Amino acid sequence: MITFFVALAVLILGYFTYGALIEKIFKPDESKETCANSMEDGVDYVPLGWKKIFLIQLLNIAGLGPIFGAITGALWGPVAFLWIVFGCIFGGAVHDYLTGMLSLRHNGASISEVVGIYLGPAMKNVMRVFSVILLILVGTVFMTGPAKLLASLTPDSLNTTFWLVVIIIYYFLATMLPIDKLIGRIYPFFGICLLIMAVGIGGGLFIQGYHVPELTLTNMHPSGLPVWPLLFVSIACGAISGFHATQSPLMARCLKSERHGRRVFYGAMVAEGIIALIWAAAAMAFFNGTEGLAGALKDGQGAVVYKVSTTILGSVGGVLAMIGVIACPITSGDTAFRSARLTIADAFKFNQKPIAKRLYISIPLFIIGVSLSQLNFDIIWRYFAWSNQTLATIALWACAVYLYRSKKLHWIATIPATFMTAVCSTYILQAPEGLKLATSISYPIGIAFALVTLGIFIRSTYKRKTVIENT
Repeated sequence: MITFFVALAVLILGYFTYGALIEKIFKPDESKETCANSMEDGVDYVPLGWKKIFLIQLLNIAGLGPIFGAITGALWGPVAFLWIVFGCIFGGAVHDYLTGMLSLRHNGASISEVVGIYLGPAMKNVMRVFSVILLILVGTVFMTGPAKLLASLTPDSLNTTFWLVVIIIYYFLATMLPIDKLIGRIYPFFGICLLIMAVGIGGGLFIQGYHVPELTLTNMHPSGLPVWPLLFVSIACGAISGFHATQSPLMARCLKSERHGRRVFYGAMVAEGIIALIWAAAAMAFFNGTEGLAGALKDGQGAVVYKVSTTILGSVGGVLAMIGVIACPITSGDTAFRSARLTIADAFKFNQKPIAKRLYISIPLFIIGVSLSQLNFDIIWRYFAWSNQTLATIALWACAVYLYRSKKLHWIATIPATFMTAVCSTYILQAPEGLKLATSISYPIGIAFALVTLGIFIRSTYKRKTVIENT
C-alpha cells in the first residue's frame, strides 16, 4: 500500500505546487470581466459559483474513462500508477487549465476556435470536424455503457434498450435546456456521490487489508502487450484527455473570475486522477494481481466495477458506488452532445439563445449518436481512445504557441505536447485499428515524428522572433 499512498500524496501536492506554478506563469487577471457576466444569455453564458462549477467540471470530464480506463490500465501492473500521477500533474491538469483559461480569454470559445487562433485556419477546420466526431463518439459510448450497468441492477424487463431510450431522452433535454436548469441542479448531488464512492473504495482497500502491489517497472500484462504506447492510450481520463478540452469551454462560460481557474480546471483534473488511482489499485488488489484481473475482465469492466463495489462497501455502499459509476458517464455524455452543439454553433455563428436554432443542431446530432449506439462498444472505444489523445496533443501545441507569443514559459506545454505526439503517432502505427506495424518500426518512427514536430515548433518560433526583432 506504500506505493498507493505515496502516489495519492504526490497527486494532492501536485495541485498545490505545480498547479500554483502553472497559475503563476499564466497570470490570471482577477480584474477582467469574464464572458459569464459580459455575455450572459440565460442559456450557455450563466454566472455560477466556483464550487458548483468544480463539481460540474469534474462530472463532465470523469466519465467511464478514469474508471474503465484505469481498470484496463491496471493490467500492466503498478507502472500504471506512474502514468496516472505524472501524466495528470504535468500533462492532463496543465492541458485542462490552459485550454480552459484560453477559452475564458476568448469569450468561452470552443476548443476548435481556440486552436484556430494559434495554429491557423486550416487546423481550425480540422479541429472542428475532429472534435465534433470525438464528442459524438463520447456521447455514444456514454449511452451504451451506463445503459448496460443500469440493466444489471434492475429487473429483466428493464433491459439495456429501455435504459438506452431513457438516457437518450435525458441527453436531449440536457443538451437543449439552459445550463443552470438541469445540469446545474443535479450535478452537485451526483458529484457528492462520486466523491463518496472514491473515498469508500479507497478506504475499504485499506481497512479491509487488501494488498495493493508495490511499484515495479516490470510489465505485468498477462498477454504481454507493450507498455509503450498502449498504457498511455488505455488510461486517458485520469492522466490526460483531449475530451476535457471540449468540456472546459462550457464552464469557462460560467466562471465569474479568472482566479477560480486553477480550482476548477487544474483541481478537477487532479480529482479525476485520484479516482483513476483508486480504481487502478482496487482492480489489482481485489483480483490478486493482473492474471486474476484479466480473467474478471472477460465479463467486462462493468462487471468488475459491480463486484468490487458490492464486496468492499456492502449492498448499500455498493449501490451508492454504482450510482457514482453510472452518473459519471451519463454526466459526461450529456455535456458531450452539448459541447458538440456549441462547437457547431461557434463554427457557423449560430445564436443559441432561440430554442429553434438549438433544435436545428441537436436533432441531427442525436440521430447520428443513436445510429452509432448500435455498433460494437469495443470498436467505438478503441477509436475514441486514439482520437481523444490526438485532440489533447493538438490542444497542447496550441497552448504552447500561446505561451510563446505571450513571452511565457512555453515548455510547460511544449514538453507534454511532444510526449503525446510520440504516444499518438506510435500507437496508430502499431494498433490493430491502425497500420499494425511491428514495434521495431513503429517505435523509432513515432519518436522521430515527435522530435521533428518539436523541431518545426522551435524553428517557427525562432523565425517569428527574428522577424519581430528586425522590424
